[in-house]
Amino acid sequence: MTEAVMLDILKQALWTAVVISAPVLAVALVVGVLIGLFQALTSVQEMTLTFVPKLGAILVVFWATLGLMTQSLSSLFADNIIPLIAGG
Repeated sequence: MTEAVMLDILKQALWTAVVISAPVLAVALVVGVLIGLFQALTSVQEMTLTFVPKLGAILVVFWATLGLMTQSLSSLFADNIIPLIAGG
């Protein structure tokens, strides 16, 4: 395995990690901003108000995108990593 092949596999793996984590991180960001805005407008400074809705939204999005995550990881391994291990 050459250095170029290794760097290409690393690039694809990092891009897959970004694609997999993007929906969950985007929802966490949006929910966090909305709750922060709500807290600033109402002067409610309850710590559980930020944690519970964000956790719930993350779990819902994680559950909804689990198929995409599984498909992305499976295709990365089947198309790129396993052929290198097998010597192809």
